[in-house]
Amino acid sequence: MEMRLEVVQVPVSDVDRAKAFYTEKLGFVLDHDVEHFPGMRVVQLTPPGSPTSVVIGTGMTAMEPGSLEGLQLVAPDLPALRAELVDRGADVSEVQDMGGVLFAHFADPDGNRWVLQGATPPAVREAHTA
Repeated sequence: MEMRLEVVQVPVSDVDRAKAFYTEKLGFVLDHDVEHFPGMRVVQLTPPGSPTSVVIGTGMTAMEPGSLEGLQLVAPDLPALRAELVDRGADVSEVQDMGGVLFAHFADPDGNRWVLQGATPPAVREAHTA
């Protein structure tokens, strides 16, 4: 049996503000913005290079805006990604080295908290799986 995580809902209070943040500041690709019926708007956004998308919208979830935390984006060059996001206007923490793996953090306009992780170096991966 095979399963893939393809879409994660992110609860937001203002869909257009969140859509602008994710596309303009983070560079996510807008896959679609559809109102299936009155009160249910689905906006699907995909991080560049990711097989998994996020969905924001209305009429889909009972989660409170800003209640999501810990979604993780992994990048081969975290310092370069952070610099690009900051240049786009995103408020991203400084990069922290946590035992050979790099991390940074940011929140969307509603306070949903994300983690940026640098790709785990092979030596660190081997040390943690031995």
